[in-house]
Amino acid sequence: MRSLVFHGPRSIGVEETPDPAPATGEVLLSIRATGICGSDLHGYTGENGRRHAGQVMGHETVGHVRGGDPDTLTAAGLSLGEAVTVNPVIGCLSCESCLDGAEQACPDRRVIGVDPTISSAFADFMVVPARNAVALPSGMPEEHGALVEPLAVGYHAARRGRCSPGEVVLVLGGGPIGQACVLAARRCGAERILVSEPDEHRAALVSALGADTIDPRAENVAESSKRLLGRPATLVLDAVGSSTTLGDALAASARAARVVLVGMNEPDVALSAYAISTAERELIGAFCYSRDDFASTASWAGTAGEYLDRLVDGRVGWDGAAGAFADLASGTSSASKVLVLPDDRGEQ
Repeated sequence: MRSLVFHGPRSIGVEETPDPAPATGEVLLSIRATGICGSDLHGYTGENGRRHAGQVMGHETVGHVRGGDPDTLTAAGLSLGEAVTVNPVIGCLSCESCLDGAEQACPDRRVIGVDPTISSAFADFMVVPARNAVALPSGMPEEHGALVEPLAVGYHAARRGRCSPGEVVLVLGGGPIGQACVLAARRCGAERILVSEPDEHRAALVSALGADTIDPRAENVAESSKRLLGRPATLVLDAVGSSTTLGDALAASARAARVVLVGMNEPDVALSAYAISTAERELIGAFCYSRDDFASTASWAGTAGEYLDRLVDGRVGWDGAAGAFADLASGTSSASKVLVLPDDRGEQ
């Protein structure tokens, strides 16, 4: 089969690799589409050091079930030919976190597309634990299945922040996770949503999702958000994760507001302890998603096609995959989400 193999910083290419075979408890998938994630790009450029030469990346994916023993398929409620997305977080299933449904917190978790020893999605085929294959709702456009993973990140962040109807929400960052946060806030019934995003292309995209926008380079985020939202934000979803954005989050939010940190731009940040304690704000961490968050997002995505259509602004086949990575990493491409289509139905 063909796979997109990473060889080192800014070196990636399509190669022939062995076809995978499912073991007991696994299913074989033929890949329909896989999204290029920000973490894939950071691995490609060598920024995060979590990708290794010779490995295949890719974890935002959708495909069709092509193999698996009958008992495995029956136990997982799957059928041959069925379209599925994949929860890429593989927990040990025996620790306290896994037993609580929070496999993303498993100390021994493995992640498809990150762990070089397991099958990943920038390939014609992959194998996954059957429990990690999540069926798409009937009638859902198959490409949208490749968006479920980032959408689940946004939903988990909103749920961690206890987003509820009537909420006034500020989202910091309008990239794919910020976009997912906007849709999650809508899903939870937020009254008003404002996004701080300097990039014009991304700002236009989140506007199309129904959010107002401000440019943090040209406006004071706290002052502008209070003016546009009509009051301080009751919930802030920081999809950047820097000292600057956390400072904006605290300055723009109401007393007793919840500030959710889901972005991971900086490993260490500086913030005002008094802005948290004296105004009784909550600072809440959010990482990936729970198993239930992922499954419920897959179901919800089947109802949100009008919005999900707007999230994909680039498609490439195998011939264009390496170039798409290079263009995104260099900033030549302004695309927010590019899908790699192994069957070569790419179109830029």
